[in-house]
Amino acid sequence: MKQELVAMLCRKSFKYSDKPTFKLVSGKRSCFYVNCKPTTLSPRGMFLIGHLVFDAIKDLNVAAIGGLTFGADPIAVATAFASELNQKPINAFSIRKTRKDHGIVRWIEGDVQPGDKVVIIDDVVTTGGSTIKAIERARAEGLEVVKAVILVDRQEGGIENIRKQVQDISVIVSRDELVSCACIL
Repeated sequence: MKQELVAMLCRKSFKYSDKPTFKLVSGKRSCFYVNCKPTTLSPRGMFLIGHLVFDAIKDLNVAAIGGLTFGADPIAVATAFASELNQKPINAFSIRKTRKDHGIVRWIEGDVQPGDKVVIIDDVVTTGGSTIKAIERARAEGLEVVKAVILVDRQEGGIENIRKQVQDISVIVSRDELVSCACIL
């Protein structure tokens, strides 16, 4: 499954240039660009990602998986679906970019309660800033973050930054794996 996902990410979601032509969220320029959405929103991509992420968390006693909308949403939903198929249901949740200011004012949407053990998911990590923001918001809502799972690590220091917040981290695909695959294609 993993090799199929790497190949799919390489085809649909990964771009490389000899020059740093791609502008990142941080404002920096990079030779690598990863946009996971064409993969995470495809049926086969959801199937592969859901099962691979579920495999990374299946032995934990967690109530839910989620992260910042929109990058984490399809991954969390795919994982929740795979968890049900494997008869070990784990809920999905989504963390808003801006706090809801009406009804029940909160950062998180989904079936989670204060005290629940959860996993934070992110589609791409460069510096780790978005993942750390998700961890902080989940904790602000009373959730216990026990693990982070990263779909693609750009290998630019983000994992080390996230590890300051949560020790247990899994990476599904690394930039090096995408570069190796791109060289083959």
